[in-house]
Parts: sequence; structure tokens; C-alpha cells
Amino acid sequence: MSKESSGGDIPTIFNPKGAAGAGRQRAPSVLITDEGANSALFAHADSLGSQQEAAGEPLAAGATRPATLATKIRSCSAGFCSESARKIYFGIWVTICVTASWVGATHCIKYLYLRRPFDEDADDPVFVPHDTSDVNMTLVRTRYSASYQAPFFTTWFVTNWTMLFFPLYLLSRITSRNCQSASEIFSESIRDFRDKGFTMGRFMVRCSLFCLLWVGTNYMYIMSLRILLATDVMALFATNVSFVYLLSWVILHEQFVGIRIMAVIICDTGVALLAYMDGITGSPTLGGVVLATSSAAGSAVYKVLFKKVIGDATYGQVALFFSLVGMLNAALLWPLSLGLILTGVETLSWDRLPWLALLVASLLSLVANLLGNFSVALTYDLFITLGLITAVPVSAALDVVLYGAQFEGMKLAGMILIAVGFFLVMFPSNWPDYITRLLRNIILLSHSARWSRRSRSGNSSSSRRDHVDYRTGYIRSHLRSPSGRVR
Repeated sequence: MSKESSGGDIPTIFNPKGAAGAGRQRAPSVLITDEGANSALFAHADSLGSQQEAAGEPLAAGATRPATLATKIRSCSAGFCSESARKIYFGIWVTICVTASWVGATHCIKYLYLRRPFDEDADDPVFVPHDTSDVNMTLVRTRYSASYQAPFFTTWFVTNWTMLFFPLYLLSRITSRNCQSASEIFSESIRDFRDKGFTMGRFMVRCSLFCLLWVGTNYMYIMSLRILLATDVMALFATNVSFVYLLSWVILHEQFVGIRIMAVIICDTGVALLAYMDGITGSPTLGGVVLATSSAAGSAVYKVLFKKVIGDATYGQVALFFSLVGMLNAALLWPLSLGLILTGVETLSWDRLPWLALLVASLLSLVANLLGNFSVALTYDLFITLGLITAVPVSAALDVVLYGAQFEGMKLAGMILIAVGFFLVMFPSNWPDYITRLLRNIILLSHSARWSRRSRSGNSSSSRRDHVDYRTGYIRSHLRSPSGRVR
């Protein structure tokens, strides 16, 4: 379930490619884009003149020619179809897709725990619906005898689908214009790891350790859904960006940024409010919050260790690595899953196994992970990360509609604090410079707009004065006598 990325950099708001560890800072201007400063607002006349001269229409000295409709259309299309604009358009779609897949997978797994209770008195036992509109969802598992209580089996089944990473990558490379064979693509991915000094035994040991970390992180995430609402779990998991920064600061020696430390404190405060939102006595909420927060911390450890151990990986390396993790999970952990079921620790009914919900959750989780790792080729990391926090309000709307959940008091305050901390973590290290330059440009634009209004008002007043002088002269010329005196 965890939506991982191949690096440990933190994408920031003003520098979407990731400001952490970049080693350089770009100076912003009027419009802060990835290409740098965009000062077209102040150089429109020059650029227009250069376009006309390039088109073979020299301008007369001291004269400016108004832009034609075709020129305006070309300039607008060039602005809308630039590389940065295309990345932003793709980024919006990626954020929507990540949000939809993340919410869908989480709610499908939550639905597994809310399976209808078994009616033993009926002649033909079926699953009958139960009303959860007035039920505290944190106590559902104690009030209803759910037919599916197998979080580890769910984790094992969902993780198996990561084996499709490299086949899908292979298919995309074969169908591209490069026309490489499957053996060449596989050899290229293996060669990249060999060039970094990995032997076969060392590489498989690393994959096994990451497999255990991956399964443990996802198991805690899925286990917490037995106790908490899907929205609560997703909000808590969004705190992983703060854990990524702390671990990057300690392990990867990233730059210390005070506002990000403040963001970590705000996120921790939100977690504390969610932990005690249902009180302390007799409530399993605290255990669910601990599990979800541990899952967020495990996801951060996975990302930072991947960056530390593997380094900057290519798409082929990432695809091969995830496929190996899925194969190791399928080959090594099935005895543990079977043992938990046979010993009664996990319960499920094989004849009534909810295959549809499992398959949908696995497919949506695969889509979320594919977007989280490979959509960086089309857009900025920022839009991928935003999918974590935008999924929270979407999931809250579903919880309100489906289960009649209420978000108020400490729960609402905790989610708001986590969202604020999430956005503060993505602030760049030199954020005061960006704010100062942005305010300076806003002031300059306001001054230029004010002077343009004054010039227009001055021109209109002078034209009115000339008109009055003309009328006065006309009247005086008609009132004069032939001798020159005024009548």
C-alpha cells in the first residue's frame, strides 16, 4: 500500500524538483518557474518587436507596431504549451490519479474489515447489511463479528502485485521508439547495479531487508484500518514527509531548515490530538494511532535508506528492485501467512473470500506505486507528494457519506495541524528570499498599474482641456465685432 519513491529528496513548493540536497538555489523572479525567472511582463514590447523583425517586418525608427491577432495567438500558445506548462498539466492529472487510487485502495481494505456479519439463523446464510450511521467506527470490530480479519494475508497478497513493476517497464520500453530487445533492457538494468559495486549475494540481501521493511510498513498501515477510519489513517500517514526530513537531516546530512523543524512539531501535535480524540479509558484509538504513525515512520525509513544504499537509481533499477521485492515476498512469506491462518490468529472464510475487494485494492495500490515512482518523468515530485494530503478530504467525504462519520473537535484539529505541517515541510530552505522577492514584485506591479492609471487619467484630462479651449476660441471668434471688439 505504501506509495514510495526512489529518492529521499523532499519536493518543495517553490522548487518542485526537490530542494533538499540540491546543492544550489535558483533566484526567483516575477513568475517562479522551473526554468528560472520569467520577466515577460516587463519585456513584452521588446519581444514583440523581435518577433516582427524575425518575421521580416522591420520597425520604423521611433515607431511601434501593434501586435496582430496571429502574433497574440502564437505567443499564448507558446506559453500554454511550454515544457513547464506541460509538466504542470501532467502534474495536476497525476495528483488526481494518485488521490483516487490511494483513497480507493484504502477504502477497499477498510471494507474488508466491515464485511457483513454472518446470519447463522437463516436457512441460507448470507451477508446482511448493518447500519453504521450511529456507530463509533473505532468500536466496530467489537460490536460486529466481521468475517474477514486477516491483515497479514492482505499485506502479502497486495505486495505480490509489485512483481509487475519490471514487466510493465519492459513492455513500455519495448513499445517505445528505441526498439530495444527484452534481454538488452534487462542487461542494462543489471549492469547499472553492477557498476555501483553490488554483487549478486549482496544485492539479494539488500532486497530481502527492504522486502521485510516494506511488508512491515504496509502491515502496520493495514492493521490500523481495523481500528480507525480510513481518513484518520491517511492523515496520520501523511506525516511521513516530516519523518523523511528528519532522517534526511540525520542520515543524509541535508541542510537544517528551521521552518521544517516547526512543521515536524506541528505534525506531532496533530498526531497527539488524534491519539486522544476518543479519550484514554477503554478506547483502542491510541493503538490505531500508534500503528498508523509507525507506518509513516517506516515509509520514511524505507525512502531514506533506499537513497543511502542504492543512491540515484534509474527507472530500470527501480522497476527491477520492486519486482524482486514482490517475488521475495511471494516466495518467503507465504508460510508465515498460512501459519497465522491455521493457528487462528487471522480469520477468513475461504469459500466467502472477498476476491473483488482484494483485487481492486491490489490494483489501485499498484497504480499508486507506479505513479509515485515513474510519473516523475512527466511532472514534478511536488504533484506526486500532494496526492498524500489531497486524499484526506476526499476520504473524509466518503466516510461522511458511507458511514456517517463526524469530524469535529480534537479529530478535526489534529487533521488541520497535520495538513499545515505537511505544507510547511515542503517550504524550501531559502523561503524568506522567495517571500521577499514575491512581495517586492507585487509592489512593483501595483506601482506600475497605478502609474498607468494616472497616465490614462492625465491624457483624458488634457484632451478635455483642449476641447474646452477649442470651444472657447470658437465662441470668442463669433462674438467679436468687425472692428475686433467683443460684442
